[in-house]
Amino acid sequence: MRGRTYPVLCLGQFAATAGLTIVVPLLPFYLAGIGTPRGEIPWWTAVSVAAPAVVQLVSGPLWGWVGDRFGHKAMVVRAHAGLGLAIALMAVADTPEEFLGCRLLQGACGGVVSATASYASAAASTDRRGRALGMLFAATAAGSLLGPLVGGLLATRLGFAPLFAAVAGMLAISSALAAVSLAEAHAHARERHSPRAIAALLLRRRETRWMLLAGFAAQAAIYALVVVFAPQVERISGSVAAATTWVGVLQAVTWAASCVGSPWWGRRNDRGSAQLGFAVAAACCAVAVALQGVVPVELLLPLRVAQGFCFAALLQSVLHVSSRHAPERGSGTAFGFSTGVLDLGQVFGPLAGAALAVLLPPSVVFALIGAMLGTAALLAVAGRAKPEVSAGTSPHDPVGTHEKVLR
Repeated sequence: MRGRTYPVLCLGQFAATAGLTIVVPLLPFYLAGIGTPRGEIPWWTAVSVAAPAVVQLVSGPLWGWVGDRFGHKAMVVRAHAGLGLAIALMAVADTPEEFLGCRLLQGACGGVVSATASYASAAASTDRRGRALGMLFAATAAGSLLGPLVGGLLATRLGFAPLFAAVAGMLAISSALAAVSLAEAHAHARERHSPRAIAALLLRRRETRWMLLAGFAAQAAIYALVVVFAPQVERISGSVAAATTWVGVLQAVTWAASCVGSPWWGRRNDRGSAQLGFAVAAACCAVAVALQGVVPVELLLPLRVAQGFCFAALLQSVLHVSSRHAPERGSGTAFGFSTGVLDLGQVFGPLAGAALAVLLPPSVVFALIGAMLGTAALLAVAGRAKPEVSAGTSPHDPVGTHEKVLR
């Protein structure tokens, strides 16, 4: 990729992630501020959080198909502009129904991760695709680290509407930078594939099918952990005030470790098996998460560092495998479908975590979440154990005629 491509893509990824992580943690307070009845706030919060992920399961592959046909640069510009528009409209929403409509628009017009990853994969050479994804997910981790910190401070000082407007402006700048700075990443193949055909290809191939299942399980586990983590810190720290401080510190070190780990795992995926890397990382995450249910608060610090570093491998490894098995003019659709499957984990995980927290003791809940991550590791290994060999495909060339070779 050209020298300025990485900075522009990473800046856009950082801006999008920071913007979303500013918005999402503040949803209960924002909904209360627009007059939502107190008893309905949890329901509207849950629906608003899930809405973009549900819509992106459909819109992601469709936008990916448009990018495969007309160019991935346009999809990067569109994704940032669409997300910025949705957040700008949130600033003027007066009812929870209007706010939910904005979140649905975000799901329909956003999709920054898949759009940016598609462009990076198309622009990078085959042996540097992992590095490209690693850098993008490092930017995601940096945005996840700084977004909540900045959002909490600015919301108190400025209010929600100016904060949302500022985020929208930041995304508009990112969209404009992408429009003027990025070159089109051309694909050389002539064939075109429908979204349904790409989805069928990914589900039919053993490696991608099992990796998508592994990614779904890992994503669900991490989002289940989000629901139960803060209450656990409160229980073992002894007070709400202490828990608030500890949760902030622990979240910060988790994302800082992810920021460091993402490029490392990306380089490793270029050198070796992404499935094996996913399995090792998920297994380490499983141990780190399970232990968080039984240790004192001070020992959560090294466990969260390990969790953050290893979690950095998971999503990018799923996308790396999908990109290897997608046809040359189908990478955008493949990324869109893959991120849609991963987004379903964001919907299922919190529901599972909330149900487990009601029914079981905390130590058992953390053990079960760890077991879910262990299952994800096994699924990744299962997909790698027996590579498919078909006509025109050798064991040393598992992608066969569908492998992308970007020069």
